[in-house]
Amino acid sequence: MLKVIAVATQKGGVGKTSTTVNLAAGLALAGARVLIVDLDPQAQAGTAVGVNLGGEDQLARSLGWILQARLQGMRMDLSSVWFERTELLEEWDDAGTLHLLACEESTMTAAQDLIHKKGFQSTPILRRMLLEVADSFDFVVIDTPPAVSSLSATALAAADYVITVCIPEYPALKGAAATRGTVKYVKDRTGGECDPQYLGAVLNRSNPPSKWKAQEVNIRNGMLDADLFPFETDIRLDNRISDSFAYGVPSVIRFASHTPGKMYSELMGQLVARMQLPVEKWETPEHIDGEDSGE
Repeated sequence: MLKVIAVATQKGGVGKTSTTVNLAAGLALAGARVLIVDLDPQAQAGTAVGVNLGGEDQLARSLGWILQARLQGMRMDLSSVWFERTELLEEWDDAGTLHLLACEESTMTAAQDLIHKKGFQSTPILRRMLLEVADSFDFVVIDTPPAVSSLSATALAAADYVITVCIPEYPALKGAAATRGTVKYVKDRTGGECDPQYLGAVLNRSNPPSKWKAQEVNIRNGMLDADLFPFETDIRLDNRISDSFAYGVPSVIRFASHTPGKMYSELMGQLVARMQLPVEKWETPEHIDGEDSGE
């Protein structure tokens, strides 16, 4: 059964796209059929897996254009526009498949404007489209814009599960908490058609315990206090993760046997486990005493 995961936050620059593509690629490495949906006009998820739309001939493969067409009553076949990136997994015998629905700024911005004009009744548009191709994939992972917009609302409405991303800075905690709160209202705003479940928060670009300062301890505790349900595995600060964008290969693939690959694999396992468990059985980190910080 298809499971759709949206990676969302209202604060930019926290590593939302890195989280999206590495979780998606990790699921594919584990044998799943995975589709990455790039819903952010900056189109960084596409770059992260080696796809950059350019030229008039490729604009017709932009998700932004597809959304516009669909909102205006035209039938579109998603399988004719997504990009297959399974070649990134060719070194693994038991890997699944990896595909991408790519986007481009001008067409996605136009789609955002059209969704906004049509109002809340158009918000489930992406979910309806994904359900039409549900037999082709086990997981869909959506990269979302880092702001309150009609596109971010569309992403949340499309999702079965939502995770948010935080870094050890106070504005990021506020953005993650705001996203957590927004998820609660999706069902009412879509007339019951869409009902995503909040699945937890990833602490990204964290430091090892020996380098924790008061702010990082406060953020970690704040994630618990705000009921963000942080995952037990952090994604530690590691330049190899961001450097992988330049190669168009997610770090969980490039460094599968090294720290980046191991961190994302552990996180992926915890995410899948939460899908199968009631909230009261989720494992989360403990509160930290100030005395345990590196100060």
